[in-house]
Amino acid sequence: MSMPIQGLRRIIMKRVVLIVLDSVGIGEMPDADLYGDKGSNTLGNIAKKVGGMNIPNLEALGLGNIAPIEGVKVQEKPLAAFGKAAELSVGKDTVTGHWEMSGVILKEPLKTFPNGFSDEIIKTFEEKIGRKTIGNVVASGTEIIERLGEEHMKTGFPIIYTSADSVFQIAAHEEIIPLDEIYRFCQIARDMLVGEWQVGRVIARPFLGTPGQFKRTSNRKDYALNPFNKTILEYVKEAGKNVMCVGKIEDVFNKIGVTHSVHTKNNMEGVEEILNFIEKPLPGLIWANLVDFDMMFGHRNDFNGYYNAIKEFDVRLPEILSKLNDDDILIITADHGCDPTTSSTDHSREYIPLLVYGKNVRPGSSIGIRGTFSDIGKTILDYLDIPNTLYGESFLKGIK
Repeated sequence: MSMPIQGLRRIIMKRVVLIVLDSVGIGEMPDADLYGDKGSNTLGNIAKKVGGMNIPNLEALGLGNIAPIEGVKVQEKPLAAFGKAAELSVGKDTVTGHWEMSGVILKEPLKTFPNGFSDEIIKTFEEKIGRKTIGNVVASGTEIIERLGEEHMKTGFPIIYTSADSVFQIAAHEEIIPLDEIYRFCQIARDMLVGEWQVGRVIARPFLGTPGQFKRTSNRKDYALNPFNKTILEYVKEAGKNVMCVGKIEDVFNKIGVTHSVHTKNNMEGVEEILNFIEKPLPGLIWANLVDFDMMFGHRNDFNGYYNAIKEFDVRLPEILSKLNDDDILIITADHGCDPTTSSTDHSREYIPLLVYGKNVRPGSSIGIRGTFSDIGKTILDYLDIPNTLYGESFLKGIK
């Protein structure tokens, strides 16, 4: 007996669109004090600082139903299912958050270097790249290039720095060290920073400009570790479906399980690429990271800029919703916090918001407080009818 065309389409075209608003946390977790993040609340504290948020489309989905956010009303009939998730892994960075969403739980934190890297690491790296380095401190990206950019231009020595996260960052002026060479240095660092020296990511941080007017370019590139176990990307790909990545998702997973990928320069370009993937007749997973919230504003303690970026996304949200097919579900979430209203410029240990929308989702259903980000990945595989042994618990039945 042949299957009706409509039924066949439902199997072929079923998709999940997962959008990570990088660092848009929604309140401190119970263990936030262990991370120096007590009182952090990225959305809540920004809303207080700006005198209330005006984000009507996220409000209509039910963002204000998750937690109090000044200016964002609780909806009697929200358009989406809503809730929040706690991070089970030890850590609060990009890799930890995205990996946990995909089903990888870190029981030990990725190694950090709060006092800079050891002489042995720096010496080994310098020998491998054939030149000296400068920096080797904990710093913000904008501050370090303002402080050392001129010396870098005079000497040709790349700037090495780190943060509270497990990162080895290489900043260099693109007219002093060509981009391909910067990337080659990063690959050398990635290959050596394993085992005892292991870091979660090596990051290329190219910049341009002159002293006093340096500006980082969009040619950032992340070099991550391979995930420690099988992820939702691999499950989806092995099921014969597509894994379409927007932004730095491909880098976070070292391309493992990825079928299509596009890198972006900013949030709005990211939205355009999300829309492009939605318009393609490709079943599976569209996973996007919109990084400006974190990179441009959270780490720079720019709460006004952060709020403006949220408003920009909110304006584009109806366009995304209108493009969804009947068999698509949209999940909007985050990967950690980065509260720009605190004295810290680092990520913050926070719950992440969960908004789930689609014709196959019951509006206004409560997802509750999930015990792990991995419930997101479990739900995605459940919706795509992919058998798996992923850690976590699907919340699909509660929102259908």
